Amino acid sequence: MVHTVDHSAEPTSGSSSQHPYVPATDDDRAEMLSAIGVDRFEELIQDIPEHTRFPQLGIAEAAPELSLSADIAAMAARNVTPGDYACFLGAGAYRHFIPSTVNAILQRGEFVTAYTPYQPEAAQGTLQTGFEFQSAICQIFDMEVANAGMYDGPTAFAEAALMACRITRRNKVAVLDTADSRLVEVLRAYSVHQNIEIQTITPDAAVSDDIACIAFQSPNLYGVLEDVGGLTGRAHAAGALSIVHANPTAHGLFEPPGKYGVDIVTAEGQPLGVPLSFGGAYVGLFACRQEHIRQLPGRIIGRTTDTEGRTGYALTLQTREQHIRRERATSNICTSTQLIGLMVAVYVATLGKQGLKDVANLCYQKAHYAASEIAEIPGFSLPVEGTFFHEFALTCPRPVSEVNAALLEKGIIGGYDISDRIPDTMLICVTEMNSRAEIDKLVAALAEIGGAA
Repeated sequence: MVHTVDHSAEPTSGSSSQHPYVPATDDDRAEMLSAIGVDRFEELIQDIPEHTRFPQLGIAEAAPELSLSADIAAMAARNVTPGDYACFLGAGAYRHFIPSTVNAILQRGEFVTAYTPYQPEAAQGTLQTGFEFQSAICQIFDMEVANAGMYDGPTAFAEAALMACRITRRNKVAVLDTADSRLVEVLRAYSVHQNIEIQTITPDAAVSDDIACIAFQSPNLYGVLEDVGGLTGRAHAAGALSIVHANPTAHGLFEPPGKYGVDIVTAEGQPLGVPLSFGGAYVGLFACRQEHIRQLPGRIIGRTTDTEGRTGYALTLQTREQHIRRERATSNICTSTQLIGLMVAVYVATLGKQGLKDVANLCYQKAHYAASEIAEIPGFSLPVEGTFFHEFALTCPRPVSEVNAALLEKGIIGGYDISDRIPDTMLICVTEMNSRAEIDKLVAALAEIGGAA
């Protein structure tokens, strides 16, 4: 039998046919309204001011899928994409090599369809990957306990400060001025209604004995490693906790925070196998010492054995308001981030300890090569002293916006503008993905830009 398709029957943008993804008909809606006991939908929203109920959104007329796909493809082609361009932009989201094993595991149906593993009897695979994720984070940071993930790095940092206030019963948080201001902005948003005072201090400033914690970023905003041991010692001397927001990749090369007695470690998990994805979704990393586990936000997955001696996994601690009394809740984390956590777990398992060390070493060596070459260009300088990992501040002879525009014309994505901190300065990031040719191309382009200044 030969089947034919009548293309003349295809609905157009002006067709009145029912949309296949909106199944409720007029009769369906009328029946639901009748069951509720109202005549019109508007009666359900009468508390909303009438002039705000149905605003004009300025949305274009519906279009056939074929033409809409072409329009979206044309819009996407306007993006400047790392890979097509040499990229030296970091500042919290980093381009690293992601092994094919990550997507191979991630795209298995068992994981893609799993969300929050509340029912252990139906989610053993998801729970096990979450347990492996926690174990990997503990090993990377040399900490005793890690949770199953937070929304992202900045929210983890904010939650850590709130946790320190609960533990110490103090309401003052000291944050180093070398931390990324975006971390501090999220912290302020989380604490604004909790009677918590945020103090910004310099790395060598004296601290009062009534602070809850010293919170800092290492490597800091400028890519430089902080004195983790010294800051932790000062915090403990004041009866406070030490919180460090770390870069997990850096600890393939440098001593982990746990070696210095840090109480809480947070981080953005994106560098560990998660693509840039236009800024998300990411996963926040959160680890602490065993003694503080009851104040840990988020959830913890535990491993045990069942009555037949078989290994099993279950949510052990989930101290949010849905499960315990609201006033005792330590978190409002309502999403699992488990799928992103799986990416981290597979990435770390694939690379192993030596692989993580190799990635960190490549980042360090390439960044220092780039910095040494650029420092020789007249008009450019490295304004911040100290040991840096794979990012460094670069002061330019022209405004950063002009330098980056000139670089873009040469097929290079430049650095992150931090001129609000240091005039005419950008943050350059170099990872293992940047080839020697790309770095040399950047150096040559900057030399040309500097000469034209």
